[in-house]
Amino acid sequence: MVNQERLWRRIMALGEIGKQASGGITRLAFTPEERAAKDLVSKWMQEAGLDVREDAVGNLIGRKEGGYPEAAVVLAGSHIDSVFHGGNFDGPLGVLAAVEALQCMGEAGIQPDRPIEVVAFTDEEGARFRFGMTGSRGLAGKLRIADLEAQDDAGVSIAEAMRACGLHPERIGEAARPKGSVHAYVEVHIEQGKVLEQTGLQVGVVTGLAGPLWLKFTVTGKAGHAGTTPMALRNDALSGAAEIILEIEQAAARETRTVGTVGQLTVYPGGVNIIPGRVEFTLDLRDVDVSTRRAVADEICRNAEQICANRGLTQSVETLQDIAPLACAKQIQDAIYDACETVGIKTMPLVSGAGHDCMQLQDLCPVGMIFVRSKDGISHHPDEWSAPEDCAAGASVLYHTLLKLAHLG
Repeated sequence: MVNQERLWRRIMALGEIGKQASGGITRLAFTPEERAAKDLVSKWMQEAGLDVREDAVGNLIGRKEGGYPEAAVVLAGSHIDSVFHGGNFDGPLGVLAAVEALQCMGEAGIQPDRPIEVVAFTDEEGARFRFGMTGSRGLAGKLRIADLEAQDDAGVSIAEAMRACGLHPERIGEAARPKGSVHAYVEVHIEQGKVLEQTGLQVGVVTGLAGPLWLKFTVTGKAGHAGTTPMALRNDALSGAAEIILEIEQAAARETRTVGTVGQLTVYPGGVNIIPGRVEFTLDLRDVDVSTRRAVADEICRNAEQICANRGLTQSVETLQDIAPLACAKQIQDAIYDACETVGIKTMPLVSGAGHDCMQLQDLCPVGMIFVRSKDGISHHPDEWSAPEDCAAGASVLYHTLLKLAHLG
């Protein structure tokens, strides 16, 4: 149903932008690498016969006009930014599969009833500014001017980075889609897990997504000389932080579906011979049930407070991101199942432990996802891999899903 060779060639070509000598791809938001990637994808959108533009937050959009231009649009896509030293498929597959699907429609002479737009969302990963899903927040009308104050490690804010790319932060509201203007959003994405591989299936239908809660802990003690301060008289912030991190692991493990990850840790002053006086670390806590996630987070914070009190330390906790879990719309799941039947692909329901742009759109329109098999479940790593035939299978399912969703009747 789609051109597997063309899709694969584009995935591989895009993977050359931001490729690191040490391995993997680093293509962060509002960088020359992202700009080059957008320019290349824009070229492919034009080859597919799409009208191409960028909105006020930098989302790249390609539109295939429908027979009824005023009808609510069907959106499909993902993102083309990456984590540090990431892989070829997380994000780009969803964008390029959608471009491929619409190019095939054009080559077949098919005009859908509803307009269909491919969107490459800005900064889904949040790797540069530690504030993710910037573009999808903007499209959903959830992005605030205050959010643009988040800074990267060099002290550059999102707003400053946008200006350097020719965007106007004060105009981000122009990217918001009005209620009723979007009929549905569907995204193809690699599974980032092993379920499809273990069951021998190429494609899965996502039923829901676990919502990420990002917290930043700051544990403060008292710095001192490593050689002259007796162990019993220390207020070692790192020892306290280590105990809290173990508590995070244990609290998450007590629940069936909860996962907790400490991915960043910074020690101050950071000297070999200095007792740490302050430690900052992040927590990424996820569950498909928001009440369970909230209960685990509360338990962690209470126990962390007690740990600090026992050690003569203080702590503060800042919420960096709080995204509610998402249930995918039944009508989109049904459309995906119908599409799988049309192309003769066996499938199964899956839950996503990872967050995706569709989570920001759930108040704007019904959303759904198509998962594609991942080799060994590896993601956010140079070894991330999905086979050409699996990528094409996901794109073929998307093709028929879009036709169904774009039909008026």
